[in-house]
Formats: sequence, C-alpha cells, structure tokens
Amino acid sequence: MARLADYFVVVGYDLDNRVEGEGQGRILQRFPEKDWEDSPFPQGIELFCQPSGWQLVPERQPASFFVAVLTDINSERHYCACFTFWEGLDSPQLKKVDAGDADEADEEPAVVQHSKLFAPKSLVVVSRLDYTEAFRNCLGLIYTVHVDGLSTPLETVIGNLLTCVIPVAGGSQIDESPVCSLDKVPQSPACDWLLACLQRTITLGAGDRQVIQTPINDALPVSGSSVAQLFRQLGIVNVLYLFCAALTEHKILFLSSSYQRLTDACRGLLAIMFPLKYSFTYVPILPGKLLEVLSTPTPFIIGVNSFFRSETQELLDVIIADLDGGTVTIPECVHISLLPEPLLQQTQTALSMVLDPELEFSDQAFPPQSMNPSALKIQDKEIRAVFLWLFARLFQGYRWCLHIIRIHPEPVIRFHKAAFLGQRSLTEDDFLMKVLDGMAFAGFVSERGPPYRATDLFDDLVANHVERIRQEEACPHKVMNHVKELAEQLFKNENPYPAVAMHKVQRPSETSQSTDQSRTPFPVLDDVAVQLFIDHAVAKLKSSPPVVKAELKSMVPSGPPLGDIVDRNGNVMANSARRLEVVRNCITYIFDNKMLEAKKLMPAVLRALKGRTARVCLTQELNQHVLQNRAVLDDQQFDYIVRMMNCTLQDCSHMDEHGIAATLLPLVTAFCRKLGAGITQFAYSCVQEHMVWTTMQFWEAMFYSDVQNHIKALYMETDDGNQVSNSQDQQDGSSNRREISALELAAEQNRLWPTLSKEMQMERVQKEESTVFSQAIHYANRMSYLLLPLDTSKNRLLRSSGLGDVESVSNSYVTNSIAGSMAESYDTESGFEDAESSDVANSVVRFINRFVDKVCNESGVTNEHLKALHTMIPDIVQMHIETLDAVHRESKRLPPIQKPKLLRPTLLPGEELVMDGMRVHLIPDGRDEATGQMGGPPLLPAEGAIFLTTYRLIFKGTPSDALVGEQIVTRSFPIASLTKEKRISVTLTMDQFVQEGLQLRSCTFQLMKIAFDEEVASDLAESFRKHLHKLRFPQHVQGTFAFTVGQSGKLVLEPKTKDKNQSLKTLSKNLVKNAKRTISRQYVGRKKEVPATWENRSNFQSELDEDEISVSEEVDQSALTLSSTIRSSDRQTMSNVVERACCRDYQRLGLGTLSNSLTRSKNEPFRISTANRMYTVCRSYPGLLIIPQNIPDSTIHRICRCYRQNRFPVVCWRHSRTKAVLLRSAGLHAKGVVSFFKSPNAPTTVPSQADSTSLEQEKYLQAIISSMPSYSESTGRNTLSGFTSTHMNTSESSDKLRQPKIGDLMKQVLGNKEDVPGTFSRGALGQKAKVISLSQPKVSGKARNSPRGKWGSIRGSGRLSAYNPDIGTRLAGKESPQPNGGPNDPLFLRQQKAYLYIIGDKAQLKGGKQDSFQQWEVIPIEVCDVRQVKNSFKKLMKACVPSSQTTEPNMSFLRLLEDSEWMTLLHRVLQVSVLVVELLDTGSSVMVSLEDGWDVTTQVVSLVQLLSDPYYRTFDGFRLLVEKEWLSFGHRFSHRGAQTLGSQSSGFTPVFLQFLDCVHQIHLQFPMEFEFSQYYLKFLAYHYMSNRFRTFLLDSDYDRIELGVLYEEKSDRRNPQVCKSVWDYIDRLNKKAPVFYNYMYSPEDEEVLRPYTFISNLKVWDFYLEETLSDGPPYDWELRSRQESLAEETAEKADTGAPKSQRHIVWPCYDNLSKVMPDAITKLLQDLQNLEAELGQTSEKWKDTWDKIKTTQRTETKLESKPSFSSSLLMSSNLSHQRRSQGVCLQDSRVGSSIKLGLDCEASATSTPVAGRPSTSTLYSQFQSTESENRSFEGILYKRGALLKPWKPRWFVLDKTKHELRYYDSRQDKDCKGVIELSDVESVTVGTPTMGAPKNVEEKAFFDLKTSKRMYNLCAQESSNAQLWMDSIQSSLSDA
Repeated sequence: MARLADYFVVVGYDLDNRVEGEGQGRILQRFPEKDWEDSPFPQGIELFCQPSGWQLVPERQPASFFVAVLTDINSERHYCACFTFWEGLDSPQLKKVDAGDADEADEEPAVVQHSKLFAPKSLVVVSRLDYTEAFRNCLGLIYTVHVDGLSTPLETVIGNLLTCVIPVAGGSQIDESPVCSLDKVPQSPACDWLLACLQRTITLGAGDRQVIQTPINDALPVSGSSVAQLFRQLGIVNVLYLFCAALTEHKILFLSSSYQRLTDACRGLLAIMFPLKYSFTYVPILPGKLLEVLSTPTPFIIGVNSFFRSETQELLDVIIADLDGGTVTIPECVHISLLPEPLLQQTQTALSMVLDPELEFSDQAFPPQSMNPSALKIQDKEIRAVFLWLFARLFQGYRWCLHIIRIHPEPVIRFHKAAFLGQRSLTEDDFLMKVLDGMAFAGFVSERGPPYRATDLFDDLVANHVERIRQEEACPHKVMNHVKELAEQLFKNENPYPAVAMHKVQRPSETSQSTDQSRTPFPVLDDVAVQLFIDHAVAKLKSSPPVVKAELKSMVPSGPPLGDIVDRNGNVMANSARRLEVVRNCITYIFDNKMLEAKKLMPAVLRALKGRTARVCLTQELNQHVLQNRAVLDDQQFDYIVRMMNCTLQDCSHMDEHGIAATLLPLVTAFCRKLGAGITQFAYSCVQEHMVWTTMQFWEAMFYSDVQNHIKALYMETDDGNQVSNSQDQQDGSSNRREISALELAAEQNRLWPTLSKEMQMERVQKEESTVFSQAIHYANRMSYLLLPLDTSKNRLLRSSGLGDVESVSNSYVTNSIAGSMAESYDTESGFEDAESSDVANSVVRFINRFVDKVCNESGVTNEHLKALHTMIPDIVQMHIETLDAVHRESKRLPPIQKPKLLRPTLLPGEELVMDGMRVHLIPDGRDEATGQMGGPPLLPAEGAIFLTTYRLIFKGTPSDALVGEQIVTRSFPIASLTKEKRISVTLTMDQFVQEGLQLRSCTFQLMKIAFDEEVASDLAESFRKHLHKLRFPQHVQGTFAFTVGQSGKLVLEPKTKDKNQSLKTLSKNLVKNAKRTISRQYVGRKKEVPATWENRSNFQSELDEDEISVSEEVDQSALTLSSTIRSSDRQTMSNVVERACCRDYQRLGLGTLSNSLTRSKNEPFRISTANRMYTVCRSYPGLLIIPQNIPDSTIHRICRCYRQNRFPVVCWRHSRTKAVLLRSAGLHAKGVVSFFKSPNAPTTVPSQADSTSLEQEKYLQAIISSMPSYSESTGRNTLSGFTSTHMNTSESSDKLRQPKIGDLMKQVLGNKEDVPGTFSRGALGQKAKVISLSQPKVSGKARNSPRGKWGSIRGSGRLSAYNPDIGTRLAGKESPQPNGGPNDPLFLRQQKAYLYIIGDKAQLKGGKQDSFQQWEVIPIEVCDVRQVKNSFKKLMKACVPSSQTTEPNMSFLRLLEDSEWMTLLHRVLQVSVLVVELLDTGSSVMVSLEDGWDVTTQVVSLVQLLSDPYYRTFDGFRLLVEKEWLSFGHRFSHRGAQTLGSQSSGFTPVFLQFLDCVHQIHLQFPMEFEFSQYYLKFLAYHYMSNRFRTFLLDSDYDRIELGVLYEEKSDRRNPQVCKSVWDYIDRLNKKAPVFYNYMYSPEDEEVLRPYTFISNLKVWDFYLEETLSDGPPYDWELRSRQESLAEETAEKADTGAPKSQRHIVWPCYDNLSKVMPDAITKLLQDLQNLEAELGQTSEKWKDTWDKIKTTQRTETKLESKPSFSSSLLMSSNLSHQRRSQGVCLQDSRVGSSIKLGLDCEASATSTPVAGRPSTSTLYSQFQSTESENRSFEGILYKRGALLKPWKPRWFVLDKTKHELRYYDSRQDKDCKGVIELSDVESVTVGTPTMGAPKNVEEKAFFDLKTSKRMYNLCAQESSNAQLWMDSIQSSLSDA
C-alpha cells in the first residue's frame, strides 16, 4: 500500500521579497509540516509552480493544471501536481508592490495606476505515484470547495486526501476503505474481491467519488495516451530519432507552450524505452531560472516552455524537439546511430500500420470499409507493443551471454557483450554497441539478470516468442496480430477492470468562474485540524496487520540459445565446405608429417582463415590433437601450427568478437616443442603479438566464463543432479536431454537457499569463494605466459592499449627459430642494452594486479585472499621469466628457418651496387595481372631482395605462393625515373604483423610496393632511402649515371660538390665581366646557378617585368659568352658545329651551304648565319641558324630582344615541293609589341610609333615571305582561286578539292566557342563533345592530280575564336552572306591566302601586325601549359599503375584515363601539327611561335616534319630530327626531367614523351611508312627517362659544350663497352639484330601523312601498361643477353635424364612475348644465323639477308606475273591505300612481325591482289606471299552440275602448295565456289560426253576426276588442254 499524496502545499506570490525586479514564490503552508521518513519533502517546489517566473498580471487568468517531476538524491521521482489560480491584490498590498519596486509596472504606467493586479497562487500535491487524473480531480475539488463556498471544511478534504492509501500494484488482499473517509463508500454487489484489489474508490468527503485503477504489474510503465500523442505531434521518423538518441545517451530537449504536454511527451518517450530505464537527468518541466542546467555535459531529457526558445538556440549538442511545430532539430555535430537494418524498416512499417492503417490500402480500387485507427488509448498500447517487439528482437538470447560468477549469498552476474555481438555478427553495429555500453543496459542487466525472480511480459516475450517473432518478421500482417495481442495485455495491465462506480467530482459553478468580483483569497488552513487527521490515520495503520504482497518468484526462462538464432539468420560469414576441408586436410598433413603437402595448402588455408567458420574449425581440429593438455611437435610442425594460430588471431579486435581467442587460449599453452634437455617451448611464446592479449575486457570475459563453468560443476556434483533434473523435467518436458545452463542451476539454488541451514549456507559461500580464488591464480599464470616476451632482456615496454608500447623481438611471422637470423641486428639496434628485465616484469605485474583487483572485488573474494594473490603474482612472473630465459637461449641455437636464397641481379657494364640486397617483400599494387586474380599464377606477393645500384633499383625474388615458387620475379626501374617515394605500413598475408614499407613510383610506369623483412633494421631502411634520394637528385648533372658510369660507386654517394661549385662561381664571375663589356643591353636567357628561373611565364604582367629585370639584373649573372670557356680556336669550333645534325639537315634541304670562306651564294633565298656561333645571341639555340639571305647579322641582335629567351624566328625545314618554309621561335615579349598590334580586323596604316625594333621585325617577316617562290611568282594574283605556281604543280580541280579542308581544320584548332584565354581543358580542346564524322579512308596515289589524302570532316559550326574574327572568316571559310545573295560555299576560294601564318599563343596574342596586303596572319591557339602536362602525366601514371585495388566505379581505368586528359593533350598537339602540315602543303609558310619556344613549339615542328617528309621516318632521319629540333634547339631535358637537386622542385614534365606518344599514334595509323618499329619508340621513351645515356641530359648545346660532352661521342673510344650516346647504342644493336626494324616498311614517295587526331582514334600506348616480371624492363639489351647465357648454363647443368617438354606456358605480365614468341621473320633470320654458325660459315648481316630476300621476291613477282593476274586489279588506284590499312591488321609486336614480304614499292607491282581483297576467308590466306606461288596451273573448264543441272564454265585453279583444286565463277571472282582436296582424288581418267555437254568440243577434251566422295565430269576447251590438266593433276598427286 502507498499514500496517494505525501504532501499538500499552498504556494503564493511573495510580496515582500523580490530579487532584481523579479517576483518570487513562497510556500505559504504545507501539510504535514514534518517530513515523512520514507519520503523527504522536495526542495524548490515554488520554482516549479510557475516555471516561467512569478509575475503579477492585470487580468485574471483561467486556472491551470500540470504535473512537474522532481528527482531526489536517491533517484526517486516525486510527481508535483500544480493547480494554479489567480487572486486579486487589495490596495495595501498594491502599495507595497509599488513602493517596493515599480519597475515591473513601469512598462505600462497607464494600466498600473487605475487597474487591479492579480497574483498567482498554487495548490500542490506531492506524490511518489503518477496519477495525473486523480490529482487533477482532487485539486479541482479543493478549489471548488473554496470558490463555491461549499459546507465541507477545506481541512477535512485535505486531511482525507493526505490519508488516502491505495495499493501500488495488483491491489492488497483486504477490502480496505480509506481510513479517513467521512461516509462509507457504498459497495455495489458487482464489486467483488478483484475490484477491491485493482481499483480504489476514494472520496474526499465533499460529496465526490472517484475510482483509481492501479496496474496489475507496476514493472510495466503506465502511459495513458501519452505515447500516441507524442507520435501524433512529431511523426514516426522523428520519434524514432528521439528514441535512438535517448538510448545512445544524447541530450534531448522538448519545447512546447503547454506544460502538461511537455510532461506527457517525456512520459511517452520513457514508456517506449521499456524494458530499459532512463537513468540520467529527467526534468519534464524546467523552470526558466534553472536554464543553465541545459549546458550540463551529461545526457538529459528536459522540457522547456517555448517562451525560452531563444535561450536554447546556442546549444550546440542538444537535440531539440518542438512539440507544437512537430519538428526535431539535430545539430551538425551530433551523430545519432540508428537501429540496424532491417529492424529499422520493419519497425517503421509496423508503426505506420498502427498510426495510419489507411496508407496500405490507399491505392486500392475497393478499399475495405472500416479502416479507422484504434481509439487513442488503444493506439497508445499498440505503439508500445511495437517497441516491446523491437526490444525482444534486439535482445533475443541475451540471457545466454550472462555469466553468473557467484550464486550465494547474492547472485553476481556479468554480461558478455563481445560474445553477444559476435554471435549475432553485429560487432560493427554502432547503435547496439552504444546501447550495450550505456547506463540503461547496465541497469537492465542488474535488474533482469538474476535467474530467480518475478517475471513480466518482456521476460515471457524474449524467452518464449523468439521463434514466432523470427518466423513472422517478414510478414507485416502477422507482426500486427502479435502487436495487437501484446497491446491487449498492456491495456489490461493499465485498466484491469472496467470502472463500475461512476466518477463524481464537483467543478466550480459557472457563475463563480465568470464573476470577477473581489473573491475572498484562499484562506489560511488550520494546521492542527489537518494534522489530527494525519495522526489518526497513522495510528490506525500501525494497529492494523501489515500488508504483505506475495511476490510470485520463478525461474526466468532463457529462450533458445544464440547460436541457433544466428545460424538460422545466416548472418554468419559463410565459408564453403571446400575451405573447411582444406583447413582439415592441412592440419592432418602437419600431424602426419607430410610437410610438402602442408606447404602447398598453406596459402589457401591462410586465405580461408579470414572467415569465422574456418577459424572455429581450426580450433576444433587442433583440440583433437591435444592429449592430457599437451601436444609435443617437431620444429616444422610447430612453425606451421603457430603460423595458423597467428593468422587466426590477426583480425581479433580487443572485443574478440567470435570468441576465437578464447578457444585458442587453452591451445597455446598445450602445443609445444622440445628444445633441449628438459627445455620446452610453448606456442604462446610465438603468438604474443596480438592486441587481444593486452585487453582487460578480454581477460575479464574469459575469467568469468571459466568461473561460471567451475561453479556450475561445483553444484552439479553436490546435488548429484537429482533435484535439479527433476524440477527441470517438470518445467520443460522436452528439454530433459538438454544440459542445464548455469542460470537454471543458479535459479534452483536460489529457490533452495532459504530452506538451507546456516552451516550449509556458509559452506556454499566458502566453496564458491575458493573457486573464484583458484581461478584468479590460474589466470595470473596464463596472463604472464602471454604478456612476457620470450627475450625478457629486451625492453619490450608493453603495448599502448593496455601495457604501453611493445617493440617485440618475438615475431609472429614464423616462430622464434628465426631469432637466430635476427639476433645480431637486434642486439646492436635496440638501444636498450642496459635495460633491466625488471622493467618488463614490473609492467606485467602491474597489469595482472589491476586485473585481479577488478575481478576479485566484483566476485566477492575476501581481503585475505586478495592480499595472498598480490604477494603471489610477482613470484609467478619471476618464475616464468627464468624458464623463458632458458627457452630463449635454446631457441637461438636452432638453425634459422630457411628463407629463400637471395638472387643476385645481373648488372650492366659500368653499373655498380651502392647497397647490397636487403630482404623485402614485393606487395601487389592495383594491377590485377600479377596477383592471379585475372587467371594465371599469383606471382605477387613475392619474397626477395631489393638492390640499389648506381643506375637502377632492382627487386629480384620468388613468389610467396609455393605453387609458382620456381619462377623468378624481377621488377626494376632506373633511379633517375623515380617520381614519388612514400612510407607505407604493410600487413603481409603470410605473417600477421605490420611492417614498414616504401611505395616507389617511377615515370617508366612502374610501381614498387615493398615491405622490409623483419631482419632489416629500421636504420638500414632509412639509409636506403637517403642513398636513393641522393642518387635520384645529384647536386649536378655530372652526378648522373651517364657521367659516373664506370667510376667507383663511392664517388656517387659522397660527391665532392664543394670545390666544383666554387670553380663554377668564379668562372661565371669572369664570364659576366666579359659579357658586360661585349653586350650593352641584351637579354640572355638563362641563369647558370638557379635553373628554376626558366619557368614558363604566361601572364602579360610578368612578361613586362621579366623584360625590365633582364636588362638590369639578370645580365650580371647570365650574360656569359663562350669565349672564356672554349679554349680552341673559332675554326675548330665551327668545323665541329658543321658536323652537327642541324647543318647536315640544312644541306639536305638545300637551305644553304657553308663554304670554307663562309661566303653566301647569292641566288639562295636563305643563308646559314654564324651570328650565334659563340652563343651570344641566344644561349639555347644552335651555333648555326638559317635566316633570310638579305638579313644582316646585326639585325638579328636587335630582333632577338623581342622574343622570350631571345629565341627569334629561324627556318628549320623547307617543303621540297611548294618550297614553303617552317619557322620556329618563342612567343613575343610584351615590350617589343606594345605598339605593334591594334585591333586585328581594322585595316591598319603605318604604325604610329616608329619603333625601330618593330620595323626590324616586319622587315624580317617580309624577308621570309619574299624568299618564297610562290610570292615572287604570284605578281598580284593574290586570290586563292588563281593561286597556283609551278612549284605546286596541282591542277585547278585538285586545289578546289583541297582548300576547304584547311578551313575545317582551322575550325577544329581554333575551337568554335569563345574560349577563355589560357584555359586548356575547355574550348578548342574540348573536342570530346563534338560529333565527328570521318569521311572515307584516305586515298593516295602516285598521280599528282589525285587528292593527297582525305580529311575527317568536322561539322563544327558556331563562332570562331573571338580574338581574331578576321582570321576566323578567312580561314574557316565563313562569311556573312554576300549582298548579291550568292551561295556561301565557294566564298572561301575567293578569300586571300596569307603567305605566312604565325601560330601564336591565344593567351598573349602578340605577333606581327597585319599588313594591309595581308601577307601574314596570326592564328591564335591555346597551348597546353607545362603544368598541365605535368599534372596530366601524374594522373596518367596513377591510372596505368594504380597503387591499390579499388572497386569504386569512378576509379576504373578508363575513368581515370579520361580524367588525366592525356589523350586530350595528344589530340591537341596532333591537331595543330596536322593543320601546319596542310598549310605548308598548300604553299604557305608557317611560323610556330608558342610559349618559350622549347616545349610545345618543339613538339609541333618535329611532328610537322615527320608527317611531311618521309626522310624523318627512317632511322637516320628520326635521329637527325631529334638531334636538331630537341637537342640543338634547346629543349630543357635536365630541367623538365628534374634530373638534379636544383630542378627537383619543378617536378617531372615529360614533354618529349608526349612527342613520342604522338609519333606512336601516327605509327599505328601508318604502319608501313616507318622504317623503325614501335619498340624503337618505347626504347627511346625508356632511356629518355633513364639517364643511362648522355643524349637526353642538359638543356642546350651551350651546356653540353661547357661540360665538354657535345663532341666527345665520336672521339671517345677508350671504353667501348660504355655507350655515351643512345644513337650509337641503337646503331650497334641494329647491326646485330633486327630489334628496331619494321618489317612492314614500304614507303611511298613524297607521302604526306594526315593522321586522324580525334580522341576516338587514339590508343593508349602499351608502353604505359606492359610489364615483364620475368626479367624486368626489356630495354637494356646487355642484361638480356647475359640472362639468356645464364639460363642456358643452368639448363645444361640441369638433369638431362628426364624428358623435357617443348611446351611453354606464356603469362601476360611475366614473359617477354617477343622473346618467347618471336615473329616468323625474326625467328627465320635467327635460325639462318644459327645454321650458318653451325656450318662454320661467316654469317652475313641480317639486313643484307633481308634486302636480298626482298629483291629476289620482287623479281620473281615480275617474272611470274602471268595473264592470270588481273591487270585491272593491279592498276586500281585504290590499291595502295587498302594495302596500308590492311597492314594495320598485322600485329606489330615489339620487334615487328609480319610475313607479308613483297611489299616494297615498285610501280609495276606495288602489291598483289590479295592486299586488295576486302576480307580474308581463312587465316592461312592472311599469311601468304605472292599468289603466283599458289597458282600452279589455272584456266577455264566446264563442269557438270548435280543431277538435272547443266554444264557450266568455271575458272579452275590448281594449287600445289595447299594441295587442292579450287574453282571460281570467273577469273576475277574472289570467293571460291568449291574446293576439291587432292588428297581425296582416287583417279583421273579420260571421260565421255554426256547429256547437256558443251557443243563443238572434241571428245578427247572430256575427263573425269574420281574422289572418295563423288565423281566430277570436266571438259576443257580442246583436247591438248585437257591432257595438260590431267598431267598437272597427276603430277600433283605423285608429288604428294
């Protein structure tokens, strides 16, 4: 029984005491005045009566009622029901207010003066019971008695209220009327005993009557309809958010303008949390004065009036629920973990079916009739039922994870969280983790853990309905039925009996409420009268017998065990039976000592052990091999078992999710090996590296589960199982077979406990206590096993998680038999030699002590025992350390485990080792090929060593996978190509610990991820990094391998840089002095010391700055003349210069010659100028330059200042036919052209400012134009329609055909949008977006009148570049419609053509002024910035060689390739080049004037020459082209390649590689036009980055001369092994073998190539993607030859007895395809050489052999051409192109492969009919030489058809090669109509004419051919012919 009300309080406005102008409340009276002992009076009630503050108001407010909740110090909740009404103040009181503080009234002075004020007064009932309605009625009655002046005294009513007693729950056994009621409550006959128990009819003696229903079970919360209201106010999703937030301990704040709603909402939220109880701050109504409570750091649920909304705005971590607005606001910094799926979805569905049942049927045509939701009170219980169902699913099986540690005297229970989460595979679930860690769940365990107690609805649900819930969860309607059943139970609990006695409560009469006359204030009550009532009731209670509520205790059912739940859920990580089989087999092999078998299975086992079932299987299998807690193994068995244990443990987190560590714990102390006399090493010493052993929670859980097992065993023995099993059988008949769980056992013991005698009880308590104690000792031992390292002398200062930081020597990889191989390095490296072993011992002792204290206190071990333990632990540890020392000593004597032998790499001549091999593991990167994921063997990971040489970084080793262990894996790259190095940490699959590693990326498209082996000391790895860095970025270019080759490696590591730089500085000082004298005001382009100043400057401003600076400052440092450095005379220098590539090429092109006197020949338009021979004009240009004949050298000195880096325009190539010239220069300086360029489309007159430089420049350009024959001959015929010259030699028609193509081209290049200057990715470059339609394939022939190649036409409309509309209209052929309305198309032909086009940078648009005759014109294009090339290349490397595997769709290869924009850049360069080619071909000269003239300019002019001039497509020509355009014209190889320390910051920018890629694209499209193969390009690309040769070092000829390397290549013959020039090397190699030669080379005279340039036509270069792991990159040939000779030696040594298979498996990323599968020609040439060598003949060079074969074949072709050749086919003009396209089909492997001989270009037989054939029917016919060989005899024969079919003439061909007789419809027919196999022919006989035979044919012309299948009747035109045929066939048969 409990009091309905503890206190009654009257609280009023305090007129005397006001603080800071705010009113206060004060308690006027309280009853009883003395506190109850069991329930002290709560403080601060006056604050809660007026939460918004006490204020006087001018108008009377209606009475209000709400319930506030206060929590006392014992966490008891007090419900304060406040009834507030307003009373008028009389005048003396008013005066008091005015005098005290008029501030409050000042706000409305007018009102205060003449109106009355009203003050609030509250009647408060304080109770521990939550009966809102009853309190509302009682207080309302008291108010009514007061207002209406009823006869009942107030004291009586209040006295009755305070003495009302009602049952707490389930009622009492006696029919107890209120002691204090004045008139007995009439009992109707229907009010039986139950009614009396469950409801109290109470009266306060004022003619009232009300019924209070008490719940059947007070454990279940009472919610009324508050839950349903909450969902109505906020909605399903919002409430679920609040629900999850409350469970995961977030702060929740409710806002509403209604106090009662705040209380209801809080009550509702708590109700749905059942069975968890909220244990943090809970204040449904918070007074405004206490708002600072909201900034408390602890979680809370608080309600605040909306009036204070603004104060809640700055709360950053509080979730605010606005009940009035229906919103929930979650701050950004708060993350609410939601319910796990699918629970969340199912809960939402169930809730929406309760709240909105119509939703489900809203789309149905005939919805059910009645679909209304239940009444609010029922709906409330249905919602709560959904949450009960949810908790039953969340906590199902929780009782199986309770560990009972003690049963007597009190049950002590612990919850094993890890096991619960692990077995339900929810370890990753954030929500459940937080709930289980929370306070609410801790309360849940302590309340519901005990096994013997009263049970409730939830216990029943979670134990007995799990099966039902699981079956129904997928079907919402079944769930709803279950929910409705639960709701019914909840409703019955709250409303146990329908109210029979009607409520009868007076309300104040209408008149008393409405009249506003001066009411009497609430009177002061007589406390004596009230106290009398209370005393009377207390006395009566004391005399009456005590009420005893019989608690029905029972055993709490546990429900089905967790294991079943999970297995049926199928959530467990499934492992196929095959994997488990592998694990079992491997263990069997190990114990049967079949080690080889076990080794092969090992990798598969380690992979399988990632799954949980395989781990469990492993522990079970190992358990079977343990006998009497011991299993002695030999060394190898021990190693394998330990390795498997380590793999099993590696993923165990500190939670040990699946109990794997727990099951392994007994095993690690069981498996051991004998090391020596009496010394045994156990497995635990090798598995200590795992986090799980240092985790306190793990040890606690293990300890508790062991204690539980022992205590269970204890009671199973004492009871002999009798009573227990009996009672168990009665309870659950089905489970008599099942083993009794510990909880059931404990419940039984608890039930029996009161019946036992004191002695028995004491005995049991002692037994349990000693069980716990003995386990604690056992665990102290176990922990010392796993925490003390094998070598305790090493300071293992324990790990961070529990023990500090451990640097262990015992390694988890294999076992400590490895320690031998590591001992030395660790002794020297550890740095803790003097550390005493006590450090380790102390930390372990401390850890074990902490553990023991915790578990013993929780499980009630006595203090004596605890002290004994503390003294024991140091001894245990010390003893263990001593045994370990012996074990460690012995284990060091073990032979170290055989690691794979380190393989030595083969080195180049002159290459030396800098650091010898360090043992490493090569880890797979993002490329799938080598890991075996795409089929093929898993070559990676591999184990081997990394070698650092002066030239390369080499990994050489063998795959870790035993199945491919005999292969050798090599991965290497030149050090100079290293672009990025970063540290990584790697976990290897084979060994389970993290190692430090490096990731090294190279621009030769190679990536090495290496993990250092544990035997490599960390400082060794560090020194490796430093050496690598030194070699990668030497101080000076002379430190690179190309210079140091052959010198001692030591020189490389410590270069004597100091004095070298000194000499350079002094040199430069002298030079600068000379320069100042000789050069007055000249900009020279390069700082010697600081290469970084050569960055591209692209913006206008810096151009100006640069020019000014160049005059004043830079000259000092960089105006170096060569005179001081070159000792030799000018003449020698000149003769050397003449030998250079430039000069040879100028002479070939007829651009001028150098006679001895250096005089010019006057009739030549150009001359070779020697102005720059001392590199004074331009440092980065060659010494000899081609300039117009009539320009004196002095002009050059002036002109060069206008251009950046002084790179003024010079001629570099001349078109042999049109005589147009190609010029190159840098972009113009800003200063030189300020006045130069006006609005481009306005016809400009003479420049206003007569700037001499600008005039000089014009003269220069004019001189170039004048030198063109087309200009001198045109004599005013400027229009293109008439513009033909003898040189162009083209007919009118072809010209018309050709010219519009340039317009198309211009549109492409300029782009058809208004492009933002300087942007590269959009606009002109954004060609991806355009629709591209290619015209028919290119056609080219010998005849000049046929068009010279077709174009892909781009229908690009839209405006041209906004910069120069004039050019746009002229070049693109776009113009406004003519006034005469003529068509637009031919307008282009009437446009004037410029003689010189200047390709300039759109971003700067600085070029020569348009002259009025428009003889030159600027084409503005966007050039790619060097930075773009650099970034694009980085992205390309990441795309081609990703560092790690990814499954993200936006990280796929093609997506990354597109993002890199590399192909876009290629497209751009090719597009501009093709435009220039076309312009030159139409007779206009072109000047390429972009950026600094050494990057894009070089690319474009080189490609233009390559496309236009077939000479550059030969070996010699290509070499010349690169030497001239790239080397002599000063492409900055050292700077762009970041070859030295100075250029390190600028990064690697592969401009030259981009050029080679463009050449590769052209090569792909025209495979027959190049003498060199694709391999040649790859070779150059590789060595451009490798620094093996000096060719691609340094930035200009000037630098090369200065270092003395320009002319040494020819003279240096001292060391023939070391090639300094890549060209010499290629020549040497090319003479020996056809590695660089393209067998398909068959050029056309004067062929101009016009490749397709769209991205869709470009292919990714396989240089970026291919890899050969067998012997590294295939570009260093000495290595290949050495490797081959080594391989032959080993093959000879190998056992020759066994039969050797000729078959060889070729793996894509492993083998070098050209080596293992050479093409036929290479193979035949090689065989020929070998045979000649065997015969002792001197073998001739391969090239001679090849040329011979070609010429003989050509003559044969001519001789054999019979009339059978179709001459029409031969002469077909289409042929040549089709031949070309056909050639593309032939796979050009690295050395070129094709068996099409006869492809040399002879006019008569350029090719054979086969080449023109559109499709080759069989593979055979693709590989054939001239068809004449295959046509031994041919002609027309009549053939008789099948039955009833006539004779028909057919063209028969007898083919001896294929041994068949084919026939065709006609001679021209390509498709064979039938084939007669000669092998089937049985006889050839003379035949006779039959029906339908041809007339007029003699009889002897008939003959029959009999085959095994049928008879052919044939007929020739005459008998002799027939005889010929028969003889031929007969001879073929006999040949066969």
